[in-house]
Amino acid sequence: MGSSGGIQIPNRLPLLLSHEGVLLPGSTVRFSVDSPRNMQLVSQRLLKGTSLKSTIIGVIPNTRDPGQDIDDLPALHKIGTAGVAVQVVGSNWPKPHYTLLITGLCRFSVTSLLKERPFVLAEVEQLDKLEQYMTPSTHSVSAEDGELGELSQRFYQAAVQVLDAVSLEERFKKALPLLNKQIEGLKLLQKTRKINPDNEKRGGVFPGRQFNLEDEDEDEDGDDTASLERKVHNANMPDAALKVCRKELKRLKKMPQSMPEYALTRNYLDLMVELPWSKSTKDCLDIRAARTLLDNDHYAMDKLKKRVVEYLAVRQLKTSLKGPILCFVGPPGVGKTSVGRSVARTLGREFHRIALGGVCDQSDIRGHRRTYVGSMPGRIINGLKTVGVNNPVFLLDEVDKLGKSLQGDPAAALLEVLDPEQNHSFTDHYLNVAFDLSQVLFIATANTTATIPPALLDRMEVLQVPGYTQEEKVEIAHRHLIPNQLEQHGLTPQQLHIPQDTTQAIISSYTREAGVRSLERKIGAICRAVAVKVAEGQRLAKTNTVTENSTQHKGEILNRISNTLSYHQGRDKAAPPEMPIVIDHIALKDILGQPLFELEVSRSSGWKHGEESAENELLSSFFKAVVLKLFSPQPPK
Repeated sequence: MGSSGGIQIPNRLPLLLSHEGVLLPGSTVRFSVDSPRNMQLVSQRLLKGTSLKSTIIGVIPNTRDPGQDIDDLPALHKIGTAGVAVQVVGSNWPKPHYTLLITGLCRFSVTSLLKERPFVLAEVEQLDKLEQYMTPSTHSVSAEDGELGELSQRFYQAAVQVLDAVSLEERFKKALPLLNKQIEGLKLLQKTRKINPDNEKRGGVFPGRQFNLEDEDEDEDGDDTASLERKVHNANMPDAALKVCRKELKRLKKMPQSMPEYALTRNYLDLMVELPWSKSTKDCLDIRAARTLLDNDHYAMDKLKKRVVEYLAVRQLKTSLKGPILCFVGPPGVGKTSVGRSVARTLGREFHRIALGGVCDQSDIRGHRRTYVGSMPGRIINGLKTVGVNNPVFLLDEVDKLGKSLQGDPAAALLEVLDPEQNHSFTDHYLNVAFDLSQVLFIATANTTATIPPALLDRMEVLQVPGYTQEEKVEIAHRHLIPNQLEQHGLTPQQLHIPQDTTQAIISSYTREAGVRSLERKIGAICRAVAVKVAEGQRLAKTNTVTENSTQHKGEILNRISNTLSYHQGRDKAAPPEMPIVIDHIALKDILGQPLFELEVSRSSGWKHGEESAENELLSSFFKAVVLKLFSPQPPK
C-alpha cells in the first residue's frame, strides 16, 4: 500500500455490488449482504483474511448482484469507492446474510475485470488521494474552498496544537479556548432553535428545525425544562409544595434524558403543575332556584333536600365554610347516586364519582410511593386532577362494601379524607406534600351502616333514605321513568299512553322493591313491545303506497299485528293499531305475563265494618264453649 507518492490502495480489489446505498469517501455506511457473490466475498476474503490489506474492498454502486451464482454478471458501474470493512455481523434469520459497516477511503475506476466467481475481482485505478480526507492540505486555502474551508483548517490547526502540547499545563491553555468556543456555539444554537410545522411535514436532513436570530423570547417555549419551570411558578401552589418542585426541577436539569428516573421526575412535576392548588368554582347560593331544581330532579326525599338548602343558607352567611361529610344510607334503587349529581348541579360545582365497591388496597386512596415501579397517585388526587378545581362534589359510592387485604385497609385510609379536622392537610404517598381537601363536598352512599367501621361512621353525617311508597312510585314513574323510557326507545306520548291504574298494577303485581329499578325495567319492556307494533304499522303503511294489488297480503299482516295492546279480543283484529296505544290490564298480562305477586287475603263482597257473618258467630260460640270447658273447675272424683 505504501509508496513514495503517498498512501495507495491495492491495484486489485474485490468488489461488493450494491444497488441500495452509495458509499462516499469519508462516510460510513451499513450494507446488507445476502446475494451469492457478495456472500462469498465476505466469507472467503473478509472473514479469512489476516492482514489490513484483506479488509479493503471496493463498493460498486448502481449494480445489482444476480440472485444465482450461475447467472451472468451485469455491466458494472465505472466509478466506485474503496473502503475498509470495520465490522462484520452475520445472522441466519430470516435467511442467512451479513451486515457490513464500511468506511469510505477514496474513489477508483474499474479498468478491467479479472474474475467473476466466486466473487468479483477487478483491477482498479485510484482517482484521488487519501491525504485529502485524512490530513489538511499544506498549501494555502484556495478561493474555491471559501470561508468553510478556512474555518475547517483553523480548527484542524488548533487541534494539532493541542496534540503537540506535551505538558499538562500547556495542554489546558490550548484546550480551554476551544472548549469556550464550543460552549458559546451550543448556547447560540439553543437560543436560535425553533420548530416550524411546515418543515416537519416536508422532512429533510434536520426535519422541523430552522435557525433564526430574531424572536429569542418565543424560542424559549421550545425548551421543555424552561416551560415546566414557568408552569411551576404559575401554579400558585403553597410554599412547601413549591419548595419540593424547585428541588425536583433542579435535579431534572442535571439528569440526562436516557435515565429511567428522568421520566418519573418529569411525570411527578407534570402532576404537580396540573393540580388545582388555587382554582375553584363559585357556588350558586340562590336558595329558591336550588329548591326548584331539586324538586324537578327528584320526587320526595325531603330530608336530603332540606339538608342541601341548609348548607346553602349557611354559606350565604359565612363564606369560609368547610365542606360537610354526608352519608346517604338506604336500599338500592332509591336514587342516592343521582341525588349526589343533582347536589353538584344545584351548587354549580364539578362532580366526580369514585366507586369504592370491592376496593381492598389502601394505595387506591393514598397512592403509591414513588420508589415503586409504576407508582401513581390515589383516586382522590386523580379526581382533583380530572375536575381541575379544588372544591368539587366527590361521591364515594358503596362505601359499605370496602374490603381489607394484605395491602392495607382502605377504610382506615379514608379516616383522614373524611375528617373535617384533618383533611385540610391530606398527604398522598405519591405527592408527599399536603393538599387541602377542606373545600371538597364529600357525599358517601351505602346500603347499610352495619359493615361500615365505627370510626369511619362517626366522621360522617348519616342521612337515612327510606324506600318509596306506592303513591310515590306512581308519581316518580309518570314524572321521570316513563318520559325517560319513551325517549330511549324512540317513542312519543302520542304513540304510547300508560294510565295511572296500569302503573299501580305494575307496582303491586310485578315489582316488590324499595326503589324503582324493577319498575323502570318493566316500563322498558312495555315500550319495546309497543315499538314492535309501531314499526310494523309504519312498514305496512309504506307497502300500501307502493302497490294496490297486495290487499290480501296486507290483510294477513293486519291480522298478525291487530292484537294491539289497547284492543280486547272481541274487537276487529283486522284494524291497524290506533294512536296512542293505551296499556290496560289485559295488555299488561300479554306483555309482562301473569302477575308475580297476588293478594293472599280477600274479602267477601257483602262484608261491612261492624257486622259479623253467621259463620263468624258460630265460630266464636264454639271457641267460647272450649274456653269454658278448659277453665271450669273439675268436680272431685
